[in-house]
Amino acid sequence: MFDDYYRSRKVFVTGHTGFKGSWLCEWLLSLGAEVTGYALDPQANEVLYDQLGLGARLVADHRGDLEERERLAAIVAEAQPEVVLHLAAQPLVRLSYDVPVETFATNVIGTAHLLDAVRRSDHTCAVVCVTTDKCYENREWLHAYREEDAMGGHDPYSASKGAAEIVISSYRRSFFPPSGKVKVASARAGNVIGGGDWAADRIVPDCVRALRNGESIPVRNKIATRPWQHVLEPLSGYLWLGAVLGQSNVPGAQVREEVASGFNFGPALTSNRTVAELVQELIIHTNGEWSDASDPNALHEASKLNLATDKAFHLLEWKPVWSFEETLEKTAAWYLEDEKTEGVMTAFTNRQIEAYQAAAKEVGVGWAS
Repeated sequence: MFDDYYRSRKVFVTGHTGFKGSWLCEWLLSLGAEVTGYALDPQANEVLYDQLGLGARLVADHRGDLEERERLAAIVAEAQPEVVLHLAAQPLVRLSYDVPVETFATNVIGTAHLLDAVRRSDHTCAVVCVTTDKCYENREWLHAYREEDAMGGHDPYSASKGAAEIVISSYRRSFFPPSGKVKVASARAGNVIGGGDWAADRIVPDCVRALRNGESIPVRNKIATRPWQHVLEPLSGYLWLGAVLGQSNVPGAQVREEVASGFNFGPALTSNRTVAELVQELIIHTNGEWSDASDPNALHEASKLNLATDKAFHLLEWKPVWSFEETLEKTAAWYLEDEKTEGVMTAFTNRQIEAYQAAAKEVGVGWAS
């Protein structure tokens, strides 16, 4: 997988204690990578990191804020990573209304601190900065957003991610030319779901909490359409993008200059479904019921958002693997197993990773061929 690029590679992951970061670290370890993490302590409801027993399996587990500029720079300089995967963020739209300044500080200035740490370290490295599909100026278009569309954002979270993309582009053009030792790309993914997510104000965790409490699932924005995808879909894009960038630093390698740029990693168009459709598909596997909890005075959230992934397909031979129905089946299976075992989920999580890799190989995705 991934041209066996990650075996024995030094990989630095920010946000490694979160939902996506935990899945990513588990996958990297299965690929033979030597992983160093930098993140805040998990929130009280973020238990996936401990469920996977990751703390004892990393090279180093650093806890810190992206605003700690000098400490972050010292850790990057010491780790000398060959690949940096930057996931650390304030990731919630509704929370960003409560903590707008902190959201901008983490997502914009924090990204600048990370890129500056790499610049100051001055070693050969591939960097993938993860933002979001919400970085685009959302005009509620029916057609999908492409990488060259304008950055923007109504809410502080979306605006901060658009601003982060501008910071990434500036550092790439100012300090990391195509002929240099450092290659930088950004990755924009849609709404990610999967086992082990316990964040507040996310639809799948809200569903699972309600079902476990024997309650009806409250759905506050049932007609909003999102590009739903399993967490492994964008992670495969991040890993492959990092590997392709890293291989460009090998003497004699032929990697197109456009790879050091922004990429969308979204699902097939058939996975652009409403929140109501997602909940209905989930309870096929879990049973339960849902109720309309729409609030006409609710804070603004985008109602339509689709991503075009042509660029990833043509330059990276990347495409989504699991259908909407398979994604919900795998997600439900993880939570049902967790409820049954009430313990370590490492083996089951790895089985899902292996199943995804096998499915990717079967459909001929570039990184799995």
